[in-house]
Amino acid sequence: MDYKKIIKSQKYRFEILKLLSFIPDNIMIKLQYKIKTGRILNLKAPQRYTEKLQWYKLNYRNSLLTQCADKYTVRAYVKKKGLGHILNELYGVYEKVDDINFDILPNKFVIKVTNSSGTNIFISDKKTMDINLVKSQLNRWMVPQKKSHGREWCYYNIKPRIIIERLIERDSNNDLPDYKFFCFNGRVFCLYTMIEYVDNHENGKLGFYDTRFKKMPYRRMDFGDITEEIPKPRGFEKMVEIAEVLSKDFPHVRVDLYNTDGRIIFGELTFYNASGYTSFYPDEFDYILGNQFEISQKS
Repeated sequence: MDYKKIIKSQKYRFEILKLLSFIPDNIMIKLQYKIKTGRILNLKAPQRYTEKLQWYKLNYRNSLLTQCADKYTVRAYVKKKGLGHILNELYGVYEKVDDINFDILPNKFVIKVTNSSGTNIFISDKKTMDINLVKSQLNRWMVPQKKSHGREWCYYNIKPRIIIERLIERDSNNDLPDYKFFCFNGRVFCLYTMIEYVDNHENGKLGFYDTRFKKMPYRRMDFGDITEEIPKPRGFEKMVEIAEVLSKDFPHVRVDLYNTDGRIIFGELTFYNASGYTSFYPDEFDYILGNQFEISQKS
């Protein structure tokens, strides 16, 4: 079932999910998994990566996930790991929208709400920014997460705040050089990067790469495949080292790093990649990733 064709507006899809927030997480996750992947979720003996991510949501209760899912408090975690030098420049942290003094901000910056994903506003020219529109959007986002759309536990207790950081410039291909490392028990297994995605994410192309930055024969069904050769980023081996340092405390985390002409910049830590509702081609990749993901009844 292609639910996005049935309900085309993401806004309306989210409103429906809010109305269904009374449904317990374990039931809602099974329902969403069936709708989005077409498969019945196996939680008793999960084998697929996407199944284990659902188990992760429901059963793994380490408070460190909440700290590291918070876009502000994760900075302290990165510093504790001795990697404060890779943090992006922070211009300010705010409890309320009206606390932001836009006059003292530089001409370019990115605004992020700390307790959810996709709640970012990129300002490339402050002079053309509609401040009232920005404030209105931020006020809509600044609410505690009682239930996330994908029932992602680690976001539930994050205090909503606003952070403003330096805007990372696009590269010569008009893309943000973003690399997402899939780490299991402190080891990088693979990563993906995207091209042609910044202005229209749904039209982007995605490719999976191994730890030598060799293209892997797998893809996500919701994006086109990268068919052209992508050069290995400068300092790639250092990026792998950083990802493994930041992932050692977790059974699984995706470590996102930017690389602009060899300068490595921390992005975020993501515990539920695509909320665990991805379809891969070929399908065996779901099992290959699942084999890396060791889960235990102990949480």
